[in-house]
Amino acid sequence: MSGPSEPSEKPMAQDAYDQLADAYAARVGTKPHNAYYERPATLSLLPAVKDKRVLDAGCGPGVYAEILVEMGAEVVAFDANPKMVALARERLKERAQVVAASLDAPLAFLADEFFDVVTAPLVMDYIRDWRAAFSEFRRVLGPGGVLVFSMEHPMMKFFDHRAESNYFQVDRVSYTWRGFGPPVQVPSYRRSLGEVFNPLIEAGFALDKVLEPLPTPAFKENDPEDYEKLTREPGFMCIRACRV
Repeated sequence: MSGPSEPSEKPMAQDAYDQLADAYAARVGTKPHNAYYERPATLSLLPAVKDKRVLDAGCGPGVYAEILVEMGAEVVAFDANPKMVALARERLKERAQVVAASLDAPLAFLADEFFDVVTAPLVMDYIRDWRAAFSEFRRVLGPGGVLVFSMEHPMMKFFDHRAESNYFQVDRVSYTWRGFGPPVQVPSYRRSLGEVFNPLIEAGFALDKVLEPLPTPAFKENDPEDYEKLTREPGFMCIRACRV
């Protein structure tokens, strides 16, 4: 692989993740919204990965990459935040290759049609140009390759920010995260359902499954209040698509 391309602008939420990185790595394995809600749903969409090449895009502290390695995959992982890259390298040691790179720039360091699977859990909310990112995912996937990604649910994000948002535009919004220690303002993008699915289709993917998950029983044991909320309204959406 050659070196990663540099994005033209500082990646979104870089400052927030500089503050969050250590606490995020320490808690993400047991925090209910991650461990007992988003992660089981996203993992349920994966095909068999044993002896497959998997790209973990936006790997954070390497939790998914570690799971994929334990499932028998050959993993390349990358993240835009240097602290997250360091934490992922510490977690994975020599079991996977971890690179500093951003989805805001071309993935020119990755060869065409090299991977069987691309995962992008909870990273696409920080990327404005989905058409470019999905085109890169398609380029690096081989024939029949699978893309699995998760995101904050568009309906939830619109109603949380409807006072300052236009549903039909891609808007920059912000949440205050309190689940990883002191409150941190975390910016992200909010988009319509059309701006979720059309860039995916235009990039050359066939939509295979959309999952609006329910929280697991373990979530209820750890956070009964939010469990009841998530049984009535969505928090995340998980998508599987296949390279055409």
